[in-house]
Amino acid sequence: MSGGAATPEAPSYRVWALPGMPEVRSGDDLAKLIAATEPGLVDGDILLVTSKIISKAEGRIVEAADREAAIDAETVRVVARRGTLRIVENRQGLVMAAAGVDASNTPAGTVLLLPEDPDASARAIRDGLRDTLGVEVGVVVTDTFGRPWRNGLTDVAIGAAGVRVLDDLRGGTDAYGNPLSATVVATADELASAGDLVKGKAEGLPVAVVRGLSHVVDGAGGPGHGAGSGGSGSGDSGSGARALVRVAADDMFRLGTSEAVREAVTLRRTVREFTDEPVDPGAVRRAVAAAVTAPAPHHTTPWRFVLLESEESRTRLLDAMRDAWIADLRRDGKSEESIAKRVRRGDVLRRAPYLAVPCLVMDGSHTYGDARRDAAEREMFVVAAGAGVQNFLVALAGEQLGSAWVSSTMFCRDVVREVLDLPAQWDPLGAVAVGRAAGVPREREERNAEAFVAVR
Repeated sequence: MSGGAATPEAPSYRVWALPGMPEVRSGDDLAKLIAATEPGLVDGDILLVTSKIISKAEGRIVEAADREAAIDAETVRVVARRGTLRIVENRQGLVMAAAGVDASNTPAGTVLLLPEDPDASARAIRDGLRDTLGVEVGVVVTDTFGRPWRNGLTDVAIGAAGVRVLDDLRGGTDAYGNPLSATVVATADELASAGDLVKGKAEGLPVAVVRGLSHVVDGAGGPGHGAGSGGSGSGDSGSGARALVRVAADDMFRLGTSEAVREAVTLRRTVREFTDEPVDPGAVRRAVAAAVTAPAPHHTTPWRFVLLESEESRTRLLDAMRDAWIADLRRDGKSEESIAKRVRRGDVLRRAPYLAVPCLVMDGSHTYGDARRDAAEREMFVVAAGAGVQNFLVALAGEQLGSAWVSSTMFCRDVVREVLDLPAQWDPLGAVAVGRAAGVPREREERNAEAFVAVR
């Protein structure tokens, strides 16, 4: 015999659907129904339970001749809409089609809602199996999702108990010694998908069992189990599948296209207090790119944006503008106290880490030799320039940048042109303070759109 070391066993697991589950009715104890099938569970097994049977057991069947009304009731926020299809955030915090309201596998005239708290449902099944069979298992509640960028459906975890839902590998290294800085594995979702392969969608097999992965089960005694194994939710049966839901601040794809535009318009607020965080010049240039898509007369491009990216350029401009403003106010007979207050109110531009000065140019405008028509021609260009500035502000909001459009440069255009060395035909249209908001803006007063509409 050779004295060589034994070949290590290759990692593997087994997954099978659990036969013998009866039709589930409201009030049924799912743990007892599962135990009654004599599933042969052992410590470290993982049960994958279709959310439909949990909803039925918890009485989440509701009369609903109009499924759309049921979707409305379960919707917190519309993410995207195309025709009758709606992708929404539901009451459980999940982003999915139709809020998870299901009209299949339920009597006509009724719909099935998702469990109110899938994590709590998973805990109840886990605790019930421990009491009934004396085994320490993990439980994952599954539901079927579509996914951005990918065709087809797959099962994902919407509830969990006793399972490490995320395996955080950050801080480790790969096989080549490269550091892992962004690798967090959605273990519970991978388990849910594995179960779907054997449960199917219409085979009447709502429960599956996974064996061989006890290291992801809390308290099962497998290698690497428990809180010491690392990772978000590692070994924490209390964290549940909620840990899989990305929080809004980290969600780069929170809205659909049309919804994102409407949301950016709504979120565009005047911000007067900024943090010291530097502004990304690339983000401002992307906002300028959006600004110059605004409509304009005669196929012209009446917008120019002067970007003041250095503190020296901002200070030089604002000092010159302040001196001009004070001189104007003194000519108006304002008191020194009144002037000081007005200057302080205008300091929003000084508090911003970045300034942009939008300008109007009349290149391509028509001259009619008639005062009325010439005035109307200029108004068209001014309106187009304003549309460009609005695009600019909305795009900044989409970049998570606050802004304040202040009109002050319009009152001292000659000063601005001289300080910034601008062509004589560039007319400054105020200045835009840009930066990260230092706080949450006050709630905007609700406005009824009908008050601004005239129908003929």
